[in-house]
Amino acid sequence: MAGIDVNAPPPNLEGKYAAMLVCWLLGNGCLFSWNSMLTIQDYYVNLFPRYHPSRVLTLVYQPFALLTIFALSYHEAKINTRKRNLFGYILFFLSSLLVLVLDLATSGKGGFGTFIGICAISAAFGIADAHVQGGMVGDLSFMPVELIQSFLAGSAASGALTSALRLITKAAFENSQNGLRKGAILFFAISSFFELLCVLLYAFSFPKLPIVKYYRSKAASEGSKTVSADLAAGGIQKLPEATDVENRKEPDRLGNKQLLLQNIDYALGMFLIYTLTLSIFPGFLSEDTGSHSLGTWYALVLITMYNVCDLIGRYIPLVKFLKMESRRGLMIVILSRFLLVPCFYFTAKYGDQGWMIMLTSFLGLTNGYLTVCVLTSAPKGYKGPEQNALGNLLVMFLLGGIFAGVTLDWLWLIGKGW
Repeated sequence: MAGIDVNAPPPNLEGKYAAMLVCWLLGNGCLFSWNSMLTIQDYYVNLFPRYHPSRVLTLVYQPFALLTIFALSYHEAKINTRKRNLFGYILFFLSSLLVLVLDLATSGKGGFGTFIGICAISAAFGIADAHVQGGMVGDLSFMPVELIQSFLAGSAASGALTSALRLITKAAFENSQNGLRKGAILFFAISSFFELLCVLLYAFSFPKLPIVKYYRSKAASEGSKTVSADLAAGGIQKLPEATDVENRKEPDRLGNKQLLLQNIDYALGMFLIYTLTLSIFPGFLSEDTGSHSLGTWYALVLITMYNVCDLIGRYIPLVKFLKMESRRGLMIVILSRFLLVPCFYFTAKYGDQGWMIMLTSFLGLTNGYLTVCVLTSAPKGYKGPEQNALGNLLVMFLLGGIFAGVTLDWLWLIGKGW
């Protein structure tokens, strides 16, 4: 295919549902490895009881993710999106495989050296996340909202799937010798396979979908230089040349600073959503919820409920009258979520497990809902290159919020006297 008419609408949005499925799977791959590490916290808490792994691993992950996304966002207009995303998915695959190799090489023994190795892999997950999440959200920001919604739903589904798998493996191996370790090994074997699938999907399937080629070609016609390698992979070597002098001019686009100033409320909203969420999940839910009748299953049930409700929340905006697009309304709801902090504190101290499960479910539901509302509303009205840049900026603030949240999460430990 030598070219594509960027001015003609895509016929019946061909390939839309296939693209939604691939985006959902790629969204899964964006967080599947990391969620696997979070979901087997019961194994790591047992293996490294003195090192607070549920908090430390997240705290290690985030600075690498944040610094990487900051650098990538700054140079976004010059970066080859295809190489960026492929690098991220390949790093996810190799890191997942390395977790498996490290556990087998040490025969499941703890110790400081092994913990340092796990922390290094956690840092690699952070670097991979910054490459993939920013790259994919930016790329999908100039495509139909159904695609970015599917990607975001897929990233939440990774948490729900890993939680469901953990419940199954915990039940299957609970009474066997080294049951926790066997479940963890199975987990990362599945994770490695799934990340390899994502590498293949992005490399060979996604760029060839007609709807994807259409919107990437449209973005290129508006001045985007980041999509050329993906267009070539889809069989489009060259866009039709403009015949008129005006069309041959370099298209104007807003700079990152202008985009940020125009969307500072959305950026701040993303930061605050994830600051609150990560100040509670997963550290507080893993360590500070007291003893209940569910025993060792309690923290796992809480994490599962969070992940399932986060997934449900990301589908709610598909119902048009339930989607919040008012910028003021979104900010009011985002700020109101901070009332959950005293709710969690007093429920952990005085409430029973039913109330804690309900609060955790609400935390997940609002996290997923608000994430989709912000990331699908913000790019509207901009050109393709600007939408790509804005998507990267919003992901940068999202990761900044996660870093702030996991740092504030330590206050729960300080509050109870370490």
